[in-house]
Amino acid sequence: MTLRVVRLGTPRLPAEGTRIGTVRRPPRGVRKERYAAEDWFDVWYPDLAPIPELMAWGRDAATPEDWDRFIRAFRAEMEEPTPRRTLDLLAALSHGADFSVGCYCEDEARCHRSVLRALLAERGASIG
Repeated sequence: MTLRVVRLGTPRLPAEGTRIGTVRRPPRGVRKERYAAEDWFDVWYPDLAPIPELMAWGRDAATPEDWDRFIRAFRAEMEEPTPRRTLDLLAALSHGADFSVGCYCEDEARCHRSVLRALLAERGASIG
């Protein structure tokens, strides 16, 4: 059993399980009924996405220092009660179920999902 961190909209991996979209907004131009069929996500869960202002800040980060500031701010956001409990839950579930979390960004290294991967690993998640 394992948790995967994926790019939404890409073909699913074998045994990927339920795909959770940790994005603030659903994909544009895609009908809700098509989200899963088109490999976006099965469940939309924006509570693990940066707030819009922080998302813009990360997108506009021009230097490594800017990106580090985004990471620190997003980590602080994920320490709020709801995201903190959700991360704990997902880490625990990763030992008995196959599922994935993801975002649309092409480069995971410059995406909040890289921070989610680290936060889940720190909680002992089984990450594939």
